[in-house]
Amino acid sequence: MNGPNSVIPFNKPYLTGNEHIYITQALACGKLAGDGPFTKLCHDWLELHSGAHKVLLTHSCTTALEMTGLLLEIGAGDEVILPSYTFVSTANAFVMRGGIPVFVDIRSDTLNIDETLIEDAITSRTRAIVVVHYAGVSCDMDSIITIAERHGIAVIEDAAQGVMATYKDRPLGSIGHMGTYSFHETKNLISGEGGALLVSDARFAQPAEIIREKGTDRGRFFRGEVDKYTWQSIGSSYLPGEMTAAFLYAQLQHADVITRSRLECWDYYHDLLAPMEIDGYLRRPIVPHCSKHNAHMYYVLLKDEVERQLIIDDLKGDGISTVFHYVPLHSSPAGQRFGRSHGSMEVTDRQSARLLRLPLWYGLTQGEQDRVGEALKRSIIRARLPVSQ
Repeated sequence: MNGPNSVIPFNKPYLTGNEHIYITQALACGKLAGDGPFTKLCHDWLELHSGAHKVLLTHSCTTALEMTGLLLEIGAGDEVILPSYTFVSTANAFVMRGGIPVFVDIRSDTLNIDETLIEDAITSRTRAIVVVHYAGVSCDMDSIITIAERHGIAVIEDAAQGVMATYKDRPLGSIGHMGTYSFHETKNLISGEGGALLVSDARFAQPAEIIREKGTDRGRFFRGEVDKYTWQSIGSSYLPGEMTAAFLYAQLQHADVITRSRLECWDYYHDLLAPMEIDGYLRRPIVPHCSKHNAHMYYVLLKDEVERQLIIDDLKGDGISTVFHYVPLHSSPAGQRFGRSHGSMEVTDRQSARLLRLPLWYGLTQGEQDRVGEALKRSIIRARLPVSQ
């Protein structure tokens, strides 16, 4: 039972109850390598719910992003525009190919890439714009697509946090040329490790299948389209095993239930913390009307980095686990070595130093959320007391 002194973890992976059953079925059918019956079920589900032309499961969102770099044939000196406030995989996928990340500042409201700064960062070497839908809240995709079309460059959606979220009723990950999902255990729908590549531009569908199968046309061979499969292009082994797919399919079947539960938790936090925002203790997340988020996370913005660390330590003493998020890539050693910033990173620096993520997972009770809210307010007040007190 959860008591007043029990630990509230930051994340608690949720199991639907069918994971073990489906894994057992995968074992029984004798198909343990990738692209078996459960992989097909996952592909069909994701294609239906995303509207993408083709979906391919991968080991992770990281490898899905790497595939986009291969598909775009990113090479030495090619530039890719992306936010600095993101996970390292967003940049690594292109740096591995010799690409140069060009970091652009974020919006202060959504913490997504500032679409008004993108066009000025485009040069003759720009090959793609990579958007990150932070916290499952969409970027301004209409503006970004328009800019990309005007300059003839690709749009890649890093929708690692965006499964079951939409922009103007269009699923995230399916709006640009390609998109990527994550099913890491910290995400809404999980398979431990896992991801998916979403291809919305049909030109990339068959090349993506070949790249994923080590550069061979093995998929066409198994469909009876060719009498043997051979090495066709550069590629690697990006497909996950069938047990991973079996686990994921159990999650996908419960996607609506999981999302609804998380949204209820998110909404409760949002109402609970409204008075604290009015009183100037913190700032709550902002979600534009065009965006329907998926409650991937609930965060608050505090006064500064010093206050945030005091509060993290304080809440830990109360048995409540909270975390901050990314160290901006432009300020990291690798970011300075491999990339460059275009313009000021003022908003990125300011907001990243203030952000605190609160516990949010399927099954989190309102009582636990009340405890988080009370402890957070108490901790903020304590952090802002004069040192002499």
